[in-house]
Amino acid sequence: MPLPRLIAFDLDDTLAPSKSPLEPAMVATLSRLVASTPVCIISGGNYEQFRKQVVEPLAAAGATGLEDLHLMPTCGTQYFRLVDGEWQRVYAELLTQDEIDRAAEAVERRAKELGLWEAETWGPRIEDRETQVTFSALGQSAPVEAKSAWDPDGAKKSALRDAVAKDVPDLEVRSGGSTSVDITRRGIDKAYGMRKLEIATGIPLTEMLFIGDRLDVDGNDYPVVGTGVPTLAVTGWEHTVEVVEGLLADA
Repeated sequence: MPLPRLIAFDLDDTLAPSKSPLEPAMVATLSRLVASTPVCIISGGNYEQFRKQVVEPLAAAGATGLEDLHLMPTCGTQYFRLVDGEWQRVYAELLTQDEIDRAAEAVERRAKELGLWEAETWGPRIEDRETQVTFSALGQSAPVEAKSAWDPDGAKKSALRDAVAKDVPDLEVRSGGSTSVDITRRGIDKAYGMRKLEIATGIPLTEMLFIGDRLDVDGNDYPVVGTGVPTLAVTGWEHTVEVVEGLLADA
């Protein structure tokens, strides 16, 4: 297929292992891509996670074209661009303190009820990301191997999501990464972020491509499907490298 006018990616398990920096092969491929066409990264992590995982490895490799890199942390509830050499926040759909408190209370209580409040964790279980409250069952810094083994079929996250959604009907509750559930304002998800991206860039959604590993109905990439953006499901960052290299070869 011809190179889309913009390619958007999920981050964890699409561009990199969960909460890990880009692998060298991905750094090389993504550097070539962002020099050729605008790129967006839209995922559940916060801005600092985006910097560590993506921006710093690309900058260290001397990647060019970063002015055309669009960063949408916390599922598109925030948007950052590189302007005059500095990353600036374009918008942020901030939660109120009441929304944060109710989301955190509901997810802790329901996790305990469902037996998902694990005794051994790596870092905080609940994180206030300003525009999103994230529950990570094994903690924010759990190793990839432990996270991959915790809920391989997604059943635990789905049960927790459904339970929490009943407690905060005014908020959006979605499965996040391998061990996480994300809570944002209702209607503020990856679909919202992609529509904001269309306005910011002037590129029609139908001329973009979204690549992610959780495009299934229960996945946090699924909202993009309803926007009209062509989508492509991948099985991991290695698969993404193959897909992007194929697109660049055909360009």
